[in-house]
Amino acid sequence: MYTKLALYIDGEWIAAASGGTQPVINPADESVLAELPLAGATELDHALAAAQRGFHNWKRTSAHERYTALRRVAALVRERHERLAQVMTLDQGKPLSEALMEAKAAADHIEWYAEEGRRAYGRVIAPRQASVRASVLREPVGPVAAFTPWNFPVNQAVRKIAGALAAGCSIVIKAPEETPGACVELVRCFADADLPKGVLNLVFGEPQKVSQHLIPSPVIRKVSFTGSVPVGKHLGALAAQHMKRTTMELGGHAPFIVFADADLDSAVAAAVALKHRNAGQVCAAPSRFYLHEDIHDRFVEAFVKRSSTLVVGPGSDKATQMGPLTKRPRVEAMESFVQDAQQRGARVLTGGARLERKGHFFAPTTLVDVPDDARIAYEEPFGPIAPMFRFSSFDEVVERANSLPFGLSAFVFTRSLKTSIDIAAELESGMISINHFGLALPETPFGGVKDSGHGSEGGTEGLEAYLSTKFVSELGV
Repeated sequence: MYTKLALYIDGEWIAAASGGTQPVINPADESVLAELPLAGATELDHALAAAQRGFHNWKRTSAHERYTALRRVAALVRERHERLAQVMTLDQGKPLSEALMEAKAAADHIEWYAEEGRRAYGRVIAPRQASVRASVLREPVGPVAAFTPWNFPVNQAVRKIAGALAAGCSIVIKAPEETPGACVELVRCFADADLPKGVLNLVFGEPQKVSQHLIPSPVIRKVSFTGSVPVGKHLGALAAQHMKRTTMELGGHAPFIVFADADLDSAVAAAVALKHRNAGQVCAAPSRFYLHEDIHDRFVEAFVKRSSTLVVGPGSDKATQMGPLTKRPRVEAMESFVQDAQQRGARVLTGGARLERKGHFFAPTTLVDVPDDARIAYEEPFGPIAPMFRFSSFDEVVERANSLPFGLSAFVFTRSLKTSIDIAAELESGMISINHFGLALPETPFGGVKDSGHGSEGGTEGLEAYLSTKFVSELGV
């Protein structure tokens, strides 16, 4: 059921590379799925040269032709979405139902960028002299180096690929070594849709070596990264040394705020679903639950009741509602968070430990009486742990929600229009969802503020990230 792994450079699949190989592990049973070829300097230089040639041709391809090519890709992704999902579940671990949603959404992202790429218009500026024509042109910024994470191997890759290609850029994408299968299947759709050689290149490799090789290269004009804050800061500094444009979608620690007047049933249902999606391995997932003191106990009771019945198991099992953590060190990290919180006075109401079975499984966990000096209060858990905090006033919860250096996403539940308007204005977050989950659609911006990064991987902003501006002033003679 798994896929044949390879690099894709200059229109060719490369099964052996100078960087050696790395085993790909199934997190549900710890079996080895395949050996992944890793790019060394030889393959990276090959990819850079291919991207340079590919850009030279692709930027001269009309927006309509690029649109047509991307529509062919979207059709193939939609046709093959079950295959993409099956492979994703094997190496990433998420339930097949979640993988299917991610694979289907990939086609939507490609189609949306295909359409938007036809509308990357410039503008004419009214001149001060009758004999002058002043215009602004929008042009592709150039070859892109993109780095994508293991938690959403298709979703994060397709946003970068589709945005870059729709704008007229070529791209070298360094996909995650832990979850390579679905990335290979996604790129195969582009290859089979007869995308020109060199426009899209896929590599895997030792992250530090790959980034240090690609980013300083004079070929690369733009860097897009999704991942942790420390790595994002490092790559951003490296890009700045070479004056490369960047988009950084980094980690978060999202507040989930429930006011006393909220619809508790809706809030609890959303909290349980969002917290445990992908076993909590979601940068935009709620990870700090601020509950008004009037409804705190009722919310916690309902949350525990729902979350304690979740079926945890291999993603391939139809009954599974939460799969394993993708990497074993994440299990150890969850144990460390729980132990630290307990040592500081927190209580575990449900879960709190790894499941005694083969695979990287950790039980859905709810913590109460969590002090603000516990690690989980200020460090993103990136796993299925839900810490609960009380608050008593609007000003208090805003201050606590904004107290961290992160600002990716935030969630609010209230029946008050005034409260929703006021808190949307006060929260320091790039994305705010009120009374539902409304993030991550192709047409909406996706990005953060503060240490959670800058730029967007969605919406018209996502396309503009791959475009540069050229001003032309002409005097008639």
